Amino acid sequence: MLRNLFCSALLLAGAAVAAELPRVGVAADGRGFVLADSKQPFHPLGFNYGHHGRLIEDFWTNDWAAVARDFREMKRLGANVTRVHLQFGKFMDARNKPNTTALAQLGKLVALANETGLHLDLTGLASYRPADAPAWYDALDDAGRWATQASFWEAIAKQCATNPAVFCFDLINEPISPAGPRKPGEWRSGQLLGGYDFVQYIALTPAGRKREEIAKQWIRAMTRAIRKHDGKTLITVGQLPWVPKWGHLSGLLPEAVAPELDFVSVHIYPEKGKVAKALDGLKKFCVGKPVVIEETFNLACGPEEELQFLRATRGAACGWLGHYDGITVEEYDKLKAAGKLTIPQALWRAWLDVFKQFAPAVGAAKDSTLMNADGH
Repeated sequence: MLRNLFCSALLLAGAAVAAELPRVGVAADGRGFVLADSKQPFHPLGFNYGHHGRLIEDFWTNDWAAVARDFREMKRLGANVTRVHLQFGKFMDARNKPNTTALAQLGKLVALANETGLHLDLTGLASYRPADAPAWYDALDDAGRWATQASFWEAIAKQCATNPAVFCFDLINEPISPAGPRKPGEWRSGQLLGGYDFVQYIALTPAGRKREEIAKQWIRAMTRAIRKHDGKTLITVGQLPWVPKWGHLSGLLPEAVAPELDFVSVHIYPEKGKVAKALDGLKKFCVGKPVVIEETFNLACGPEEELQFLRATRGAACGWLGHYDGITVEEYDKLKAAGKLTIPQALWRAWLDVFKQFAPAVGAAKDSTLMNADGH
């Protein structure tokens, strides 16, 4: 009997090893990604994850089954990466005190990623729901905030360091480097979308520094924290788009910050009739590092133009992430058949069609120049 138990243990251990996802690295030519062991090309393709408009920490403890179901559905749709947004207030109890329960749940999520075959884009320091931001956190000055943000990233990196299922650490979503002094505690944009504020400032006091220099200093501080425990996982920052009227409104000039990152991430939502302008904006981020369109969606244009945009980015971008909100194609179609599909739900349903049409072409993303707006 002991022999049988021993053999079973070996088989289970072997299965666990076999199930572990390969680590992703930057290709030798610096223009894309490869699986570290086999050197096979890897094109990040997938979704920013949410569930009925909720943040993952809202339900991953009490409804883990929903998380597991959604991950399997995203994989079924053809994804190989999912982006998860980690809320600072849920992971840090004090300036230097990580929340051990949240970290354990993150470990469970990484295990699920291995099980389902989805690499993780872990985006940190999120403070999307203003009410969830600890008062002590918003009261900190620049130095204090950077220090506790570094503590956050050190804890996340320590938790995930041994698992190659993590595709990347995205240091923060849509940061802005200040052009001038801001009021104490004025860390967020103040603009809510669906009850969330997705934009944060990385400093309040420029102190004579250029915006791009502040950004480089901040990225270096977060990177040092990560590299204490993890020397391999790729690091990026989710950047706001370039727009004709304002240029790089965030102050994070790609040519200045790209050398501090393993790859460039940008968020682009094409506007109706302006696909060519969206493509021009993408070119501004092609500065010698792999480029991932980390957020896109048919929010301001129709699904046809969104698909046109995606197809035209092949060669400039080497990764694409849209959105998934926990409702399957079949569930949307049942709502439509019953006459209960809302306008927002129709947008989600249209996006899933766009994704299904675009996904098969991702393996062909080998061109080194940006295609024309018609996808040729």
